[in-house]
Amino acid sequence: MTTRVHLERDGDVALIVIDNPPINAGSAQVRRGLLAALDTLRRDASLHAAVLIGAGNTFIAGSDLREFGQPLEEPQLPDVIAAIENCGKPVVAALHGAALGGGFELALGCDARVASPGTVVGLPEVTLGIIPGAGGTQRLPRLVGVPRAIQMVCSGERVPSGQALAWGLIDQEAVGDLRAAAVAHARDLRGAKSRLRDRSVPTPDADAVVAASTVALKAGKQRPAVRAAIEAVISASRLPIDQGLAEERAVFQQLRISREAHALRHQFFAERDAAKQPALAGVAPHSVQRVLVIGAGTMGSGIAIAALDASYDVTLLEQDEAALQRGVTRIREHYASRVLAGKMKTSVAAQREAHLSATTDWTVMAQADLVIEAVFEDLAVKQAVFRRIDNMARQGAVLASNTSYLDLDAIAQVTQRPQDVIGLHFFSPANVMRLLEVVRGAATAPDVLATGLALAKRLHKLPVVTANAFGFIGNRIYSAYRRQCEFMLEEGAYPEQVDAALEAFGFAMGPFAVADMSGLDIAWRMRQAQAARRDPAARYVHIPDRLCEAGRLGRKTGAGYYLYEAEAGAKGRQTDPAVREIIDAASAAKNLTRRALSVEEIQRRALLSMVNEAALLLGEGVAQRPSDVDVVLTNGYGFPRWEGGPLFWAVDRGEQALQSDLDWLGEVSGPGFVRGDVKHLWTKGN
Repeated sequence: MTTRVHLERDGDVALIVIDNPPINAGSAQVRRGLLAALDTLRRDASLHAAVLIGAGNTFIAGSDLREFGQPLEEPQLPDVIAAIENCGKPVVAALHGAALGGGFELALGCDARVASPGTVVGLPEVTLGIIPGAGGTQRLPRLVGVPRAIQMVCSGERVPSGQALAWGLIDQEAVGDLRAAAVAHARDLRGAKSRLRDRSVPTPDADAVVAASTVALKAGKQRPAVRAAIEAVISASRLPIDQGLAEERAVFQQLRISREAHALRHQFFAERDAAKQPALAGVAPHSVQRVLVIGAGTMGSGIAIAALDASYDVTLLEQDEAALQRGVTRIREHYASRVLAGKMKTSVAAQREAHLSATTDWTVMAQADLVIEAVFEDLAVKQAVFRRIDNMARQGAVLASNTSYLDLDAIAQVTQRPQDVIGLHFFSPANVMRLLEVVRGAATAPDVLATGLALAKRLHKLPVVTANAFGFIGNRIYSAYRRQCEFMLEEGAYPEQVDAALEAFGFAMGPFAVADMSGLDIAWRMRQAQAARRDPAARYVHIPDRLCEAGRLGRKTGAGYYLYEAEAGAKGRQTDPAVREIIDAASAAKNLTRRALSVEEIQRRALLSMVNEAALLLGEGVAQRPSDVDVVLTNGYGFPRWEGGPLFWAVDRGEQALQSDLDWLGEVSGPGFVRGDVKHLWTKGN
């Protein structure tokens, strides 16, 4: 045994206990302990079976991912599973909490699986750029068939215990004590082995396999790990299992050291670290149960839904009865659609709606623990709202603004309690998007910031703390990115060329398609508000202004950077000669000779503009660490996860090459370009 694994006895049944907090990760020390315990089981004639169980709150919730970027220590997980299968005595996996990745592969190597209600099982390796490497692609199809195995492996879905029982992933859902149920199940096997490797894969239906593969490839954006996972699962139906296991392991070993897997592991750790705030150690958040949302528009309704889903008592407040009712209807229609789609029980939807109240009476604010303002993005409007909040909210309530660009301190200063004001920048749709920028104002108290982070956790959001600055982290970087793309329009590119180049890199949508979707007038109003403060010598592109002046505000008006026709469908964007005329005229007005821009130049300039702005933010202390920038851009702005984030991409280029890149970017950007210090990418850690 090791300090991470110990053996207990329940009569003739050994209990092999994994104790590697916090998630019982399958480390090398755990693997060595398991082999030692299995050797004891094999040699001890008084032991007739074993139960493999996790201490604490979970079974094994995954492997130690830090091992994956370096040579794996012996013994490796396939050796442990082979020892279980080759042991002459049955081994039962007792699952609780989560059995994920290598933890679930270990369970599949056992002779039976017993789980507590609420346990989730799954193989999420593909989401990390690899495939299951310890038999997951070979044993799983023997339980659920090839099509469902493709679905599970490629999506990385977590299957709850009830569904797992129905699909045959577990043999029993324990009633009462898991340990006692697993020991009883082990005795019921009467010494007989029941290895999945000895089962045949159900003969797959060819059409079902093609359909599952097509869905997986589309959802997985044709990434290498998805393709490899499909091939490995299908191979289970045509190869002897030892050959299938060997080929699966070889592919796993190849993928785990790939740049893509490295990038995805970086993103995994970056997301895990984003909420860590050592300065808040020991700071208790406020107790929050009653949430009041001001503004019943799309954003306010989405925030209300997110809060209802987290079991808060929610009040929706509007100054106009008609607007209020539209918001309530939007929320009710959301829950009705979830029920209709089979994603929520009618009783659950009714329970959540029962926690919603709606009013135009501002005096109810006195009952709220947390007030979230989600009104029009205009500083004067928000300041007027916060003056009313200051007069009506109870002392000790947390006061939050959902602003996405504006100066949080300018909002807080109209109150008598700026220490209670925080920014909560939700991303639309607020009930769907995980990212939440938690904005710390100059006066924000530590316990208020801690409350914002606690709220994010309860909402199942991914919080990133940012200091107060125009656009915070995400919108400020995205503004620099979009501005660089506008420079390229002036110089010779057209919107469809820029969008195609960046979508080819992996962005979900190009910047001009995004602008059309969100509406060009939003950024136009922001530019107008900043006009007086803009450096007149700085390079400024008038093209988006000309489009707005022509009434081309994007999808909602049928025309923006593209033309949208109803008969072309919701996604039907078409190039428009009128846009080219506006762009060509803008180039001519500045005496610019238009030239062709390569895909490589478009991608390089767009990404470097993000990197440079991020370096400025890090230097100013707006972003705390480079990895926070990667989390924001990946989760809120469509940056491809498999590239790790813009700063992962930048660091991968090396400091010397990056310095040279930014020298070039400054030259092509022209007057007004402010160079960031990329040393921050290394000195602050990434």
